[in-house]
Amino acid sequence: MKFLVLKNSSYEYLEKAFAEWLDILGYCKMSTYNMPSIIREFLHFLESNNINQITALQQKHYKEYFNYINSRGNQRRGGGLSNNYLNKHIQALEKFYEFLNHKGVQNLPPVTLRQLKLEKGNITVLTQEEIQQFYKATENESEYYYQQAFNARDRAMLTVFYGCGLRRNEGVNLTVDDINFDRRIIHVRKGKNYKERLVPFSKTASNYLQEWIYDYRAKLIKSQKEGALFIGRIGNPMNGNSLYVRFKLLQQQIENPELQSKEIGLHTLRHSIATHLLQNGMELQKIQRFLGHSSLESTQIYTHLLEKENEQL
Repeated sequence: MKFLVLKNSSYEYLEKAFAEWLDILGYCKMSTYNMPSIIREFLHFLESNNINQITALQQKHYKEYFNYINSRGNQRRGGGLSNNYLNKHIQALEKFYEFLNHKGVQNLPPVTLRQLKLEKGNITVLTQEEIQQFYKATENESEYYYQQAFNARDRAMLTVFYGCGLRRNEGVNLTVDDINFDRRIIHVRKGKNYKERLVPFSKTASNYLQEWIYDYRAKLIKSQKEGALFIGRIGNPMNGNSLYVRFKLLQQQIENPELQSKEIGLHTLRHSIATHLLQNGMELQKIQRFLGHSSLESTQIYTHLLEKENEQL
């Protein structure tokens, strides 16, 4: 979507003004990136149908655009797009209509498309290929120092939450001193129910963590006394929400509509590594210790996930 070219300068202006408006309203970075990107696709669709003025917008154009998106399907993997992905398009159109009203554009038809129902209660697990797409998204080359630092930090984030299977708060509370590179072990001191555990990590994970800690983190911290592993641009420790936002921004950089549409978070990475370890033959008891589950029953959910997946094959 972000690579679509708009020929109409007025449409280019509307997209940029829409993004600025969302930013002024206080929307998070993910929303100020995603919604204008969707609107660019909508405006490109209008151009393709010789609708070159926003005042010529009619009710039927919303429906035609929605049908176009829906019928286009997942170009990467085949099949249809998720309801969540389609709903995001509807939400962006609704917000764009609100923006146009705010700008004083009159007599525009409101968006009457209905949100689609979502399935709830399912655990989302990413495939190993999708995990690799996340890592690949951190490899974009940039001369901008902070972007290089963000890339290294994103790889460290994926390493902690996927490679080591840590819970969100466990990762947030990690300090540099909790990481033993000689033994390749992370000491989780603030686990669930105040339980501690030791988590091993691979040589590749060690390289990612060392790159972040020694090449970039050391130059971002305000004080040498700061021990938090994850540091923001201004040198302060990152919280769970800021790490989540980084993860979601990374998700939207992946050119995979199906993956972009998934409702996932940092905990999805934990679910994913547990499932992948089980797929690769690791004993359930070892996975239990790796994840820090108090009982084997909590770990057995991944067995059920695999059984359900095999039934669908």
